[in-house]
Amino acid sequence: MTVIVTAVFTPKEGAFDDVVAALSPAIAEVHEEPGCLLYAIHEDPNGQILMIEKWETAELLDAHGAGEAVQRLNASLEGLLEEPVEVTRLAPIVAGTQHQGLL
Repeated sequence: MTVIVTAVFTPKEGAFDDVVAALSPAIAEVHEEPGCLLYAIHEDPNGQILMIEKWETAELLDAHGAGEAVQRLNASLEGLLEEPVEVTRLAPIVAGTQHQGLL
């Protein structure tokens, strides 16, 4: 079963564009990792940045979390965030057809 992850980034005052600049290079890089089906960032109206990820398995997600791309990303975010990144792994609640209830 695939794993969906959200990560919420809260930029410091005036650092929104810097956080986007830090996150953007990781998008293409992480899409090349085994098991990555989706790795995308979106702007929340409240000024936060929401990353949505989809992974083939929890094991491949764990490997990503321990990988060099995440280490580089964390280093590039140093000093730009108001609070720690809030990461949540989600489990699907299938409703409707098999595909309608899944991301």
